[in-house]
Amino acid sequence: MALPSGQGLLIIERILRDRDSIWRQVVEERGLKELTVQMLASSAVSLACYGAVLGASSGFAQALSSMVKLPLLFLATLAICLPTLYLFNLIFGARLSVMQAVVLIMVSITVTAVLTLAFAPISLFFLISAHSYPFFKLLNVSILVLAAVVGLRFLTAGMAVLNEHQEWRATEATRLGVVAGGEADDAEHQLALVGATTGEATGNGATGVDTAGGGAGGGPGGGVAGAVAAGLPQAPPVHAAFGPVGRPTTAAPGAPPRTQQRPASMTLLYIWIALFGFVGTQLGWTLRPFFGSPGQPFEIFRNIDGTFYGDIFSTIGRLFGGG
Repeated sequence: MALPSGQGLLIIERILRDRDSIWRQVVEERGLKELTVQMLASSAVSLACYGAVLGASSGFAQALSSMVKLPLLFLATLAICLPTLYLFNLIFGARLSVMQAVVLIMVSITVTAVLTLAFAPISLFFLISAHSYPFFKLLNVSILVLAAVVGLRFLTAGMAVLNEHQEWRATEATRLGVVAGGEADDAEHQLALVGATTGEATGNGATGVDTAGGGAGGGPGGGVAGAVAAGLPQAPPVHAAFGPVGRPTTAAPGAPPRTQQRPASMTLLYIWIALFGFVGTQLGWTLRPFFGSPGQPFEIFRNIDGTFYGDIFSTIGRLFGGG
């Protein structure tokens, strides 16, 4: 039976408490649009609230501007970098669909956004009690970096789940070519048979089993019952083969032996994460100000000069140099 997309929890609660169901939903490609909308709304509200705190140091106009620009920063970075992630995975055979890529990145952004919201009271406290613009600026940059690092760990965990599941399907497709006695000599047909044993095409959970004894396809020979009768391997539920953060734990029955070799798609993912960070920081510099420099009039945008990293080093120098 398909799980309800919300499960009665806020989406961030579901991501943190029941992430296995998120990975299972991504693997089976069930209700990804609805899931994306939930995460988009949660992220936009959280980032808008935190953006208002950032801009509060320079008045109401800056707070309102930052409230709009901080969600825009994350979503624009996603739009710029998504095609690269999708093409990277196609090149290395990860079979990642566009919606799966969007959901994985949105999981990361949602975790990042809600973490920044959790830090908002701390940021507001130092805004009121420590009247130092360089300190306030570095504090909030550190909060954003910390939240982004935690959020990106969810992205790598989700990608690991997809890679492990696709590796399992490829292995079982090879086995089916032997078990089916030549009926599955075509690769696409083999994968279709694996899909029948996993029940992914039916929306009946991770195994597609019909508790009344019928097959997943509606007949007595479909789904797991048909797979057992034909001597075909059954797919384990996603949560049976993977731990709560997407790392392999104990091998499920019929799953291939686990190896420590990192797939090429995971290596490319880490390269993409570095690219995502560079694009995000430079885009943030382009969309500045978020804080608003003391003594300067309010501006929605400033002239593009210098770099984000040069400004951070300059701020550190002013903080510790007494400037």
